Amino acid sequence: MTRAHPGEGEPAHTAGPTTERTPPGRSWTARRIWTLLAPAMIFLGIREFGLLVLTWMAAANDRSVTEALRSWDGQWFLAIAEGGYSGVTEGLVDAFGNRSAETPLAFFPGYPAVVRWFAAIDGAGGIGLVTSAFTVTIASGVACAYALARLGRHINGGSRRTGLILVALFAASPMSVVLSMAYSEAMFCALAAWALVGVLERRWLLAGVFCAAAGLVRSTGAAVLLAVGLAVLVAVLRRRDGWRPWVGGLIAPVGLLGYLAWVGVRTGEWNGWFTLQERGWGTGFDGGLATVTFSLEALADARSVLEVTTVALIVVAIALLVIGFVRRVEWPLMVYAVGVLAMDLGANGLMNSKARLLVPAFTLLIPLALALAKRRPSTAVLTLCALTVASSWFGAYSITSWNYAI
Repeated sequence: MTRAHPGEGEPAHTAGPTTERTPPGRSWTARRIWTLLAPAMIFLGIREFGLLVLTWMAAANDRSVTEALRSWDGQWFLAIAEGGYSGVTEGLVDAFGNRSAETPLAFFPGYPAVVRWFAAIDGAGGIGLVTSAFTVTIASGVACAYALARLGRHINGGSRRTGLILVALFAASPMSVVLSMAYSEAMFCALAAWALVGVLERRWLLAGVFCAAAGLVRSTGAAVLLAVGLAVLVAVLRRRDGWRPWVGGLIAPVGLLGYLAWVGVRTGEWNGWFTLQERGWGTGFDGGLATVTFSLEALADARSVLEVTTVALIVVAIALLVIGFVRRVEWPLMVYAVGVLAMDLGANGLMNSKARLLVPAFTLLIPLALALAKRRPSTAVLTLCALTVASSWFGAYSITSWNYAI
């Protein structure tokens, strides 16, 4: 059989303008790379802008950026990372200027332990504890970004776009400056977010392990434990997924309860950690009475930008909680949000920390992410840019102009 000539079954090629197309393989690779890197790029881009604003604010207030980023609790974490609980310098004291051998035990061990391990990778005289602390914080923030992007695809009405917007909202939350500090919030948020991913995907071992790890980083691990524990209970009662919920449920409380028990042994009191918080920082649980009193007083005399803004953020957080229930956001995510809010707003003590302690309540941002995902891309981008600018200034103000602990 011979091949037909033009005009004998095949159309002849005609001269004329042609459209150049991108090779399919190259286009797919570029899109794949963007899909892979997008959560990290969004998170790091917003945080980098925040650091630029911080640099400007620090210079205007004659502050060192590095000192600002490791101030307050950062000093405690770095000291614990360097010398352990027994080697913390005597110069560090509690909120009342006091110090005992047990005072450092008020700070959970997870973050300083990882900082110490990472700093020791290249031996003595290597990167140092400060660089290690910042690296661990940023890496944790990136890990959290990927978990949030995944949550955004799993939630009711969610999508890949929703997940990326959720990442941006988290990176631009009002006190997101703490996600660049030598603080434990970034690590906790990463562990909590991946535990919640495990719950939604019914990967109970993942949920249990990350919940246990979160319990070694912050007391807010109780909120993760509440969400994971209730989800495990439902799975067991409905006889889902065989033995996995049982094992995940047994692992989940190990970190938090283990550390609290260890502190109890060290202090000789079963509630030793809570006693340290009350004695050193005046922090206990009063059901929100102190928060209401603080809010009314702050609004009455408007004595500072930070305090008035903190009250506004509390109101917004409660409103977002209500909206989340109305929008029927997955109940484990809402249980976690309720737990974080209850622990933050229900406690007395340092009121200046309220805004910072809202950062782990990232599931409250889900209704906003869902709403922005339905808007035009230009609307979503402009909104996120405005939030980034506002939060960057507020965070920089909090650690350069504000003279008290956050």
